[in-house]
Amino acid sequence: QVQLVESGGGLVQAGGSLRLSCAASGRTFSGYPMGWFRQAPGKEREFVTAISWSGSSAYYADSVKGRFTISRDNAKNTVYLQMNSLKPEDTAVYYCATKAQYRSDWYSSPTGSEYDYWGQGTQVTVSS
Repeated sequence: QVQLVESGGGLVQAGGSLRLSCAASGRTFSGYPMGWFRQAPGKEREFVTAISWSGSSAYYADSVKGRFTISRDNAKNTVYLQMNSLKPEDTAVYYCATKAQYRSDWYSSPTGSEYDYWGQGTQVTVSS
């Protein structure tokens, strides 16, 4: 059973930084795309970023491009989300997710319906 556990969320002032981590277990980590999504109160879940199974490519929502960076460490079975220049509108619960199919593409619809396994989420709150 694939398990994903996020950590690193918290309260930060606008303009600050946070680094989220997502530790995976239950199967081989490499060979599967990883994604980060977020859901703000009263809003639908939305795609933030994803990294290919090889780690060679990363993709970002326009709203976070240039501020957020996704990376993965296959030796540690962990994917990271470095968030800089945070804004109050970044406030949300952040989830990591992965797909069931080996070497599948990273593609995600806005709400991440193509992703099969999800973590429990970590709260990020950005104060103005």
